[in-house]
Amino acid sequence: MSVFGKDITERKEMEARLREQLEEIERLKLQLEKENINLREELSQGLGFEKIVGSSDALNYVLFRVGQVAPTDATALILGETGTGKGMVATAIHDLSRRSDRPMITVNCAALPANLIESELFGREKGAFTGAHARQAGRFEAADGGTIFLDEIGELPLELQSKLLRVLQDGEFERLGSARTVRVDVRVIASTSRDLKEEVRAGRFREDLFYRLNVFPVTLPPLRKRAEDIPELVGFFVDRYSRKIGRRIETIPKGAMKSLQAYHWPGNVRELEHVIERAVITTEGAVLQLADQLEPLRRIAEAGSSLKDLAAMERDHIERVLKETGWRIEGPKGAAAILNLHPSTLRFRIKKLGIRRP
Repeated sequence: MSVFGKDITERKEMEARLREQLEEIERLKLQLEKENINLREELSQGLGFEKIVGSSDALNYVLFRVGQVAPTDATALILGETGTGKGMVATAIHDLSRRSDRPMITVNCAALPANLIESELFGREKGAFTGAHARQAGRFEAADGGTIFLDEIGELPLELQSKLLRVLQDGEFERLGSARTVRVDVRVIASTSRDLKEEVRAGRFREDLFYRLNVFPVTLPPLRKRAEDIPELVGFFVDRYSRKIGRRIETIPKGAMKSLQAYHWPGNVRELEHVIERAVITTEGAVLQLADQLEPLRRIAEAGSSLKDLAAMERDHIERVLKETGWRIEGPKGAAAILNLHPSTLRFRIKKLGIRRP
């Protein structure tokens, strides 16, 4: 071989080694990014999995459903009002799965700005948009081999739903600003406090994505439908915050417990936790004193009844005026003028109140 040919061969070998080294550096960089995401998740979740407190039939059924779906790789959709503990149930599903030794990455779809959520989920290439100074792995890559929990999935922008659907179907996507396909093995758990069927009807959520997510639904009951769990929850939170603050609370009065069980808890377990935390902070002595005035469920129901009565009165009044005007809405002698409403406002009220011309 000539000296010239030997030089070319050596240069090609050096270039090949350099490419391999650069690829290895890139692989290690992405792995480090994944580990950093995992670490941020662990820090943000504090102690991680917490005991799901309660022994009611309603809660036991939820745990039964968790036990059914956890050992599988099926997509789970956790449904329930805000504050019912959807994140804890997602953690329980992951902890009982074969992926428990791998990370569970949480993405709060309601907390991320719409212009950043795509790069957070799927990653980005350097220069993908203004301010993207470096390549970044997304949450799906960080969850590879484990679980991704998409909290409040109903808030995901419509334009990103097709990309999520592709991940669910094929396990692949492209980073923002890249044409290279990335493949992942991820178990998806989603949650929502919205009525996704209604969101589909309103055109805000893709029907095909809904059916992909709704493989195994788990519905969490609101706290008002499992009031028998409240004493156990109160004891748990009193103990937690007494230890945290350094108080010694030995007694929870029957009157206070009765008041807690009579309340309707629109914020569910999260609201109860905050009420107990405030009570522990403000209590002087060993007997728990509630800091909040809790409106009983009965009075709430009465208020709701009064609102219904007002709606019925409004409906009767509008119907009577419509009959008097021969169901004419517009014009100087129309119902809108008599009621001192804009015609479009009156039409809206007619539709909302379910008024129909006989």
